[in-house]
Amino acid sequence: MPDAAPSSAAWTRAWPLLVLLAALALAYALGLHRYLSFDALAARRAALLGFVAAAPLLAALAYIGLYVVVVALSLPGAVVLTLAGGFLFGPVLGAAAAVAGATIGACLLFLAARYALAEILARKAGPLLGRVREGLARDGFWYLLSLRLIPVVPFWLANLAPALAGMPFAPFAAATFLGIIPGTLVFAGIGAGLGQVFEAGGRPDLAVIFSPGILLPLLGLAALSLLGVWWRRRRGAA
Repeated sequence: MPDAAPSSAAWTRAWPLLVLLAALALAYALGLHRYLSFDALAARRAALLGFVAAAPLLAALAYIGLYVVVVALSLPGAVVLTLAGGFLFGPVLGAAAAVAGATIGACLLFLAARYALAEILARKAGPLLGRVREGLARDGFWYLLSLRLIPVVPFWLANLAPALAGMPFAPFAAATFLGIIPGTLVFAGIGAGLGQVFEAGGRPDLAVIFSPGILLPLLGLAALSLLGVWWRRRRGAA
């Protein structure tokens, strides 16, 4: 009997995550993921460009909304969406719209997971999670910023793990927003040149992000963010 109330409360708190899971199942049932591909973009490019030309503001809002859904539901296809943003709106506006959609979507998933599961994990983990929370509160922004700059872990995992570990929302949102800007600019820039790629019947070379001219600056930014952790700890120990 003593566990009945906590169990009921846990189910009540789980509703945001359940809504996202239900929406994810619906998205796959409707085949939304099949439209998030380079082939689908190539096939519908004329209609999409016409929509942007006829209603640019509505098209931008629709694009951001779709990006929010894709990231919040952790659907595959974010890279294609970023390319599409550069193709449809240009490298700067396309990147700005992609960053806005990705940040909002990541924050929604973060908040849903934290609201649904963080309290349960806190009860189960005890002192260990308490120490992790302290570390994230102190240095979480810099660690997450490094992960966003060099996406060595899947984007969805970098959204969920900080929520479950108890990272505060503000540094999560800030690190996500700032950290995805460089990579998004690169992919939006590639997307801006898709017109010629489509005419040639080819595919964009996404391996360009691993070229030294792009990868090394990203690695440098990630190293600088970790340097911020080291500096904070040094000052704290002094």
